[in-house]
Amino acid sequence: MRYVKAEVILPDNLVREIQKYIQGEYLYIPSQPEKRKKWGENSGNREYMKNRNEDIRSKYNNGYAIANLAEEFFLSIDSIKKIIYTNK
Repeated sequence: MRYVKAEVILPDNLVREIQKYIQGEYLYIPSQPEKRKKWGENSGNREYMKNRNEDIRSKYNNGYAIANLAEEFFLSIDSIKKIIYTNK
């Protein structure tokens, strides 16, 4: 999250109205709910994790052992089990 000076982007009358409630402090203005992005959408992590988990499930279904998958993907055995046994 980056900070932007209110007087740079807001009209003067709106800045004066906000100053009636808060002055010289940080104010967080959340995104509109319909414009919010889910975790990992900006960075691509969400897609990466989805593909990785599909790869793990596929390899497991083709006979790979859970211990080998844990070693290959640098995850714990419990993490591999959660991925495999999650219904998706």
